[in-house]
Amino acid sequence: MSHLRSSGRWVRGLVALTATAASTLAVVGTAGAAEHPKAATTAGLPKPGDACGVADLGTRHPYIKSTEVSPTITHFKGWYVTQGSTGTQTISTSTQTTISVSVGLNGTVQGSFGVEALGTVGASLGLNVQLTYSSTSSVSNSVTWNFAQPGYYGLYKGTKKVTGTYSSLNCNRVQQGDGSWALKWIEGADTGSYTTYTDLEEGAVRCEDKVPANSIMRKAQDLLDCGSAIATAKHPAGPVTSAKAALAAREAGKATTAGKSVATGSLAPASQTALNCQPAVYRIDVPGKPLNWSAPLLANDGIRLRESNFFSAHLDNWRLCNVTESNGVIEASLWNWGNGGCATVPANIANQEQAYLTTATCVEDDLQRFYIYRDVPGSSKIGVQNKYTGSMMGHDRYADGELIRQYSSGRQDGTGTYTLTGV
Repeated sequence: MSHLRSSGRWVRGLVALTATAASTLAVVGTAGAAEHPKAATTAGLPKPGDACGVADLGTRHPYIKSTEVSPTITHFKGWYVTQGSTGTQTISTSTQTTISVSVGLNGTVQGSFGVEALGTVGASLGLNVQLTYSSTSSVSNSVTWNFAQPGYYGLYKGTKKVTGTYSSLNCNRVQQGDGSWALKWIEGADTGSYTTYTDLEEGAVRCEDKVPANSIMRKAQDLLDCGSAIATAKHPAGPVTSAKAALAAREAGKATTAGKSVATGSLAPASQTALNCQPAVYRIDVPGKPLNWSAPLLANDGIRLRESNFFSAHLDNWRLCNVTESNGVIEASLWNWGNGGCATVPANIANQEQAYLTTATCVEDDLQRFYIYRDVPGSSKIGVQNKYTGSMMGHDRYADGELIRQYSSGRQDGTGTYTLTGV
């Protein structure tokens, strides 16, 4: 059998585990801890139903719902070696498939949530996966191999492609069986998909080699189209294109990136949407502090921490509009009394970690919808999450004029917990 080796040029994952996985669909988590033992063994991460605290209202953690591991050939070349052409050769392969690491809607990995999600995937599978953005398109397409004997070879580079879905765990109040309330980690409403892959390996394989089923090498051997006239015929030394390899290359060229993308233009619509707002008016305060969310006077500015006073002009006053509630979590638009706009993450920067929050003309758009996670009854403390991006709202430091921004995992120091104070 021919051998394989790791290319050694790839970023190592968070979990340096060496177990391998077959090409199977593995459901890691669905609803309860008893149904997803692999996810439950990931050290330090909360599970649904675990207790949380007030500071956690503004944070979130990934919850992996499913994983699929697929051996995938990224580069391939059929190569015929004659009696006089054995020895070491460097072969340029053709790209079969391009795999790029991504988590969620932005086609890459932004912020700590994505890194944590991929680390959780790697831990649950026992695989060393990529945790930051990378793409197989950046690897060299050449393979250097020592051909010891003549024959028809498949030169390849390949990896285990890992895909699946996730949701988030958020802290929220939950009513218990005795009627009392407690803060617990619950599965949030936001969901998404992810893609990553293990370190690339390269090698050479022949039709007569015995290789493991569902392996990367077996995928390369399949591309040789063993048994076909091309595979069994004698050829001059050099490249041979099998029917399967040619078809795979054509299909790879047709492939397009699937998934949700973020618009890059302006969010501003032609007309405003009518809102059904609750009569109550609120300030969104930093707990125990005088600063609170204040909408911008200028269109290009963001929502900032300001102190309420005579000159606030209601820019610090907010109403909850088009309110719905599911499993104890409020979803609402945040309408500002002072400028008549709705809180939103600007569309052109929505895929960025620490994008600032601002206001815009109110429309039916998920960028203007927010989930509100609440403390137990009697407390007005909340955490705020954007529906479209999944990120939690927070601020980098407590200071007058500080922008309210989105953080993919929230602010772990508690600065993403606010108070919804009636005025």
